[in-house]
Amino acid sequence: MARQKPVYTRVLIKLSGESLLGRHSYGIDLDRALAIAQEIKEVRELGIQVAIMIGGGNIFRGIRGTEAGMDRAAADQMGLLATVINGIALQEALEKVGIVCRHVSAMEIKALAEPFIRRRVIRHLEKDRVVVFSAGIGSPYFTTDTAAALRALEIKAEVIMKATKVDGVYSADPMLDKNAKKFASIRYLQVIQKGLKVMDSTAISLCKDNHVPIVVFNLNKRGNIRRAVLGEKVGTLVH
Repeated sequence: MARQKPVYTRVLIKLSGESLLGRHSYGIDLDRALAIAQEIKEVRELGIQVAIMIGGGNIFRGIRGTEAGMDRAAADQMGLLATVINGIALQEALEKVGIVCRHVSAMEIKALAEPFIRRRVIRHLEKDRVVVFSAGIGSPYFTTDTAAALRALEIKAEVIMKATKVDGVYSADPMLDKNAKKFASIRYLQVIQKGLKVMDSTAISLCKDNHVPIVVFNLNKRGNIRRAVLGEKVGTLVH
């Protein structure tokens, strides 16, 4: 049987902070981080260049601070720092499975991560290093979804792979509505008009204006990242 060929050469994977929770209700499950790292290694072995944008919701989410009465900018900055912690953990996990990795933060933290310099990041990818992005775009009021879309454009990624806990985009929350319909594919504008919780509207608009497709899939099913880069029908395609 002929070996399948990837349909992409450079991808950006958007991981939520919650993807690192594993068995825990808060923080980082290191075994879960290692399992994700192993899946990314399998993708790298296909010859695909991989960048990752990590969220911070497993530690602190800015919107929660705002709801508790914090200034929005301060709360968001705390959320950005949470993503840096996750970036360190993910870099460690990737290196433990044998991947050369660079952690790049949009906030200047010289002792922990490299600053974002577009040409340097692209060079890392060309040298087969996985790049982990943290701290979003470094500014409050912008989500890590928007940061993922922006970085995908800057590094010329061919697709954004949005790893979630459900197996695609639905007309309603499938956890709450048993009649929710799953879309095999959907247009960017439909996502915005229907108010579907795929990525925030700024991220979707960036992808729409620059023709970057988004594949939304279930990270909890082993092998889904590899299937997605091989072009198999996994989750939902937003285009």
